Amino acid sequence: MAAELVEAMNMVKSFRVSDLQTLLASMGRSKSGLKQDLVGRALRLVQTEYSPELLKSVRQLYETRFPKASGWLAARRPEGVPVSYSPHHNTSPRGAVQGADYLNGVPKAPQAAPAPEVKLVSLPFYQTLEILLQPTELIAQNNEKLQDSQCVFDLTQSQVEQIRNSNEHRPGIKSVQVVLRICYTDSVGVQEDQYPPNIAVKVNQSYCHVPGYYPSNKPGVEPRRPCRPINITPWLHLSTATNRVTVTWGNFGKRYSVAVHLVRVFTSAELFNQLQHCSLIPLCVCVCVLPLVKDKLRFDPESEIATTGLRVSLICPLVKMRIGVPCRVLTCAHLQCFDAVFFLQMNEKKPTWTCPVCDKPAPFELLTIDGLLSEILKETEDVEEIEYLTDGSWRPIRDDKEKDRERERSHTPEYPLVDISMTGSVSSVWGRCFCSVAPWRIPVQDSNRQPSDYGATSLTARPPLKFPTAPTAPTPGQG
Repeated sequence: MAAELVEAMNMVKSFRVSDLQTLLASMGRSKSGLKQDLVGRALRLVQTEYSPELLKSVRQLYETRFPKASGWLAARRPEGVPVSYSPHHNTSPRGAVQGADYLNGVPKAPQAAPAPEVKLVSLPFYQTLEILLQPTELIAQNNEKLQDSQCVFDLTQSQVEQIRNSNEHRPGIKSVQVVLRICYTDSVGVQEDQYPPNIAVKVNQSYCHVPGYYPSNKPGVEPRRPCRPINITPWLHLSTATNRVTVTWGNFGKRYSVAVHLVRVFTSAELFNQLQHCSLIPLCVCVCVLPLVKDKLRFDPESEIATTGLRVSLICPLVKMRIGVPCRVLTCAHLQCFDAVFFLQMNEKKPTWTCPVCDKPAPFELLTIDGLLSEILKETEDVEEIEYLTDGSWRPIRDDKEKDRERERSHTPEYPLVDISMTGSVSSVWGRCFCSVAPWRIPVQDSNRQPSDYGATSLTARPPLKFPTAPTAPTPGQG
């Protein structure tokens, strides 16, 4: 009897205003007033008029709000009910018997508390430091399309100092933040961030900024919204006071869960440094590249076409510029790389994490810098394409325009030339004419032939050409 009474009281302490109003109205009590008044009224009701019907109502409301023990209760557990599975509470005095035998108002199971069913995907630009509120489902209280759900959590003094002492990610924005994450509840497995329709977030009675929609110029196409963690740090009480977050969302059949994380936010430059230190395939470890090249160029006796080379462009498919830092995904079958710096910058603005070559997922954990192609880029500063050969070697691919430019730079003629402008057989007039302009050069196809074989001796001075003059019109008075 005493254990059930304590259980009911702890459940009541975890209720929201709507739950308290429902409980009081069902028992014929007034449901007006502030939450503190409602909690006190409900606790007195449980203590003075305890009955199986009342306990059943309390349990139904509790199970409706918390289908299973979740992070919501862990974040707002009633006083005097320690979380027995936390290492910080293992050495604490037992105090009341209820605190030792009950966990968040529910009889404590002999094994450790189960992990939450909903697990959020890890984000490369966000390093989770602590989970302030485990994923908790948003539950509709009525049939209205717009619903309000409230959660509360507290910051410890060390967490407050961690936020205050962090560097600025951008002017006025700290690198250590408290973020709100929302995802689907219906599907199973690791969940990506997804916003419910008509979402609005209010932190301590102040509305915070929610990322807007991407502009769309295509008619009939619904604009997309970047679903990323919502930074609620500027609106929090940076103290040990309780923070309240109210989420307004559209109830259109889908189920959502919310969580609150303490995170450290990285920039694309910081992420690039991590990629350089952890994901570089050095030149001496070409076993990751050369076997792939040889496998693609392996002779197939059943095929009528034999591949003798594999071309790789040195132009980034993202920005159509020469690759600076070649990067690719380990799980992709192609050898084509893209620029790591531009790829990270684009995902910082609009996170898609998709390979720009084959459109397959490109998570940050699978990105790698190709050391072999990095060396090739250093050796071929004026080449836009290379070709891997069957033996694992490579050669640059130059087009006709590049060959012409190289010839112009080296001043090397395509054919051997002979200068006949100063030969004695050329008349002085004709020779001076040529010498005053430029030496007369002709290609020699046969090295055994002499300049006279090309008709140079037949050149003589010619008189100037005379053109007939047009007849003049007769003057008036002439025949």
